Amino acid sequence: MIIYPPYLKAGNTIGITCPAGYMAKDKVNSCIKKLQDWGYEVMVGRTIGSNSKNYFSASDEDRTNELQAMLDDKNIHAIIFGRGGYGMGRIIDKLNFKKFIKNPKWLIGFSDITVMHSHLLNNYSIASIHGPMANAFNIKKESDYYINTIQTILLGKKNKYTCDHHKLNSKGKATGKLIGGNLALLANIIGTESDVDTKNKILFIEDVGEYLYNVDRMLHQLKRSGKFDKLAGLIIGGFTDMKDTERPFGKSIETIIKEIVQEYNYPICFHFPVSHSTENVALKIGGQYELKVGPKKTTLQEI
Repeated sequence: MIIYPPYLKAGNTIGITCPAGYMAKDKVNSCIKKLQDWGYEVMVGRTIGSNSKNYFSASDEDRTNELQAMLDDKNIHAIIFGRGGYGMGRIIDKLNFKKFIKNPKWLIGFSDITVMHSHLLNNYSIASIHGPMANAFNIKKESDYYINTIQTILLGKKNKYTCDHHKLNSKGKATGKLIGGNLALLANIIGTESDVDTKNKILFIEDVGEYLYNVDRMLHQLKRSGKFDKLAGLIIGGFTDMKDTERPFGKSIETIIKEIVQEYNYPICFHFPVSHSTENVALKIGGQYELKVGPKKTTLQEI
């Protein structure tokens, strides 16, 4: 049974913290304003715009302590992460979820935050939100629709998404709990306590800035570990800013993916709007969804 944190009410507080890469303080202002416009109070952590001199927003200890404090604080009702990058895997095993389990709250983010989403679901059956982080709020009109899909979930409403037909789609209908996130992180957590159970689930994947051969390698890692075998359905999000080697890999990203999963009979959707680009809708990790891949369009709806 999946545990859903309480949905938010006006006046509730949302915390903002950076458990991974550095984020400048002025980059959080648009997010603060939007959250306040939605009727929430905002608490900004010290990892935002810290004095860090390296890649991370702060030391492992400071990032852990700040996130731990926000997880434990009963007066914080949701946490939106500033940005991803890399860092959650360094601190996830240092966090204590004892108080969080008793008073769960919505955690919002993607990319490196895939580790947190999978960890919560695998160990505690607690749902979370894969969606835009604070840094994404700086993109104005283009991102408004995608940003607002977070609010829909926080209010307890159910989103329904539609995308165009893609020639490589495999038609069909599936229902199941939704899991997934960044491909690199999903491959990285295999064999750890944060690993995800894919049986009878709808899995979505996306990635950014990877070499084509590396995507091929990570997909084969998922396949060899059985992650594709018993899925209910598969959603392929954006694979943006892909790179190739001097001697070309010889296949497009879509062809690479299709060849690896073509033997499976479940529905498969390509070019779904979940990605590192502006097109990044909020999805409830652990939520029950229905996926319909038809001849003209694909729909994904929470049920």
